[in-house]
Amino acid sequence: MGAEDLHVVHLGVVEYREAHALQERLRAARLAGATGDTLLLLEHPPVYTRGRRPDPGGLPMDADWYRRHGIDVVETRRGGRATYHGPGQLVGYPVMRTTDVVAFVRTMEHALVAALADEGLEAHTRTDEGADYTGVWIAERKVASIGLHVARGITTHGFAVNVANDLQPFEWIVACGLPGVRMTSVQQELRRADDPMPCFRRRVAHRFAEAHGRRQRLLSAARLEAALGAVAA
Repeated sequence: MGAEDLHVVHLGVVEYREAHALQERLRAARLAGATGDTLLLLEHPPVYTRGRRPDPGGLPMDADWYRRHGIDVVETRRGGRATYHGPGQLVGYPVMRTTDVVAFVRTMEHALVAALADEGLEAHTRTDEGADYTGVWIAERKVASIGLHVARGITTHGFAVNVANDLQPFEWIVACGLPGVRMTSVQQELRRADDPMPCFRRRVAHRFAEAHGRRQRLLSAARLEAALGAVAA
C-alpha cells in the first residue's frame, strides 16, 4: 500500500489573522473528513504572536509601541511564548490528524533539521533542555520556532524558519521566553546575498512530507478555496 497524500499549498504573503481563519476553515473540513491532511506554506507581514504559555515579560513594550514600529501584535492559542513573524521567514501550518502531539512536534523538528542539512547547514534540536528549547538550532543560535495547537485530533499553527528575514524585531522582545537568545537565519548562516527562500521552501515541503511518511501533492490556493467552498456549500 502506497503512502498517503499530503497536500502542500504555497500561499505567498498572508496577513496573520487571515491565515488563522483559513486554518480554522481547513481544520473543520479535515475534521469532517472532507479534505485530506494539508501543509500551508506562507510568509506573514510583520507581527508578534503570543502563545498559551504564561509570558508576562515576553513583549516588554506595550502593543502600541510595537504597532508604531509597523509590527502587529496578536494573541494565539498555539503552544509556546512570544515570537516574531515577518517577510522572508518561512511559516508552515500543518492541518493534519495526529494522536501523539509530542511525536508530531519531534517529527517537525527532524524534518527541518533535514531541510537545513540539504542547504549545507548543520542544525540540531535541544529537546533535553526543556520545553522552552523546542525548535531547531545552529550551534547556540535559534533558526526555527515551533508552536502547535491541537483540537479534536487536528493540528493547526506549526513552525517558522528564519530564512532571509530581518532579525532586528527579535531584539525588541524576549523571544520564545529565553532572555538573551540569539536568533539566526539561513541567509545569515550561509553568508549569501541572494534569497534562498524559493529553493529552501521546496526542501522543507519535501522533507516534511518524507518525515511524515507521506507523498507530497501540490495544491494551488485556488483549488484549496474551491474545495473549502464546496464543503461550506
